[in-house]
Amino acid sequence: METITTSDGVTIYFKDWGPKDAQALVFHHGWPLSADDWDAQMLFFLTHGYRVIAHDRRGHGRSTQTGSGNDMDTYAADVTVLTDALDLKGAIHIGHSTGGGEVARYVARAEPGRVSKAVLIGAVPPIMVKSQKNPLGTPIEVFDGFRASLLSNRAQLYIDVPAGPFYGFNRHGAKVSEGVIRNWWRQGMMGGAKAQYDCIRAFSETDFTEDLGAIKVPTLVMHGLDDQIVPYADSAPLSVKLLRKGALKSYEGLPHGMCTTHPDVINPDLLAFIRQ
Repeated sequence: METITTSDGVTIYFKDWGPKDAQALVFHHGWPLSADDWDAQMLFFLTHGYRVIAHDRRGHGRSTQTGSGNDMDTYAADVTVLTDALDLKGAIHIGHSTGGGEVARYVARAEPGRVSKAVLIGAVPPIMVKSQKNPLGTPIEVFDGFRASLLSNRAQLYIDVPAGPFYGFNRHGAKVSEGVIRNWWRQGMMGGAKAQYDCIRAFSETDFTEDLGAIKVPTLVMHGLDDQIVPYADSAPLSVKLLRKGALKSYEGLPHGMCTTHPDVINPDLLAFIRQ
């Protein structure tokens, strides 16, 4: 098992597949999942000759079940430790949901030459929670509900989310996959409850406005118009306006977890952007 250790003693698990001299793609997963959530993308790009890398965020998956440091600044610092250890240059960073926030913060602060492009998929930036400055945001009560459910019955919450809004399985006529639901549950239950509880605040209340404005590399923003977790109107179009070299690609009827439900649509679009 490949791991790196951070300055505060946290072990970060990662996968690193493919030729070491190939273009590196680094995948950043959503809450409360793990690197395994990128299987459909990593295998696809591996067959196209790319080097594919994905880590389990601290407190998630096979990484240390941390009691502290579960915030975006520390998440980005952990990515720096990983990319420095692998000496990645010109890498393309791809983040989904919470991982999109992690990408925004890391890329905005990355050492020159480390990053060539970025992709934000169903991502949480600029900021999720509703406020006077963000009137279209999601009310804090929604996130308080997630926290209460995690405290009372985390195992049931991790069935309800994928069986419902995450993959759009609550929509009329949806093709429900029991395997996908169970895999989401498996990944969530691998991680630490404390870290996942803290991460709710990290993904919902962190303001990425300055990060987006500081990103200098071409950045593709991909978002499903039927995203019930990170609503489209308060995320993707606002992020693109803040990016210096941003491009937006929206998907009619696709859910938050569209990388899993529609890899046949998402993967070719990612490949086209990477090859540009």
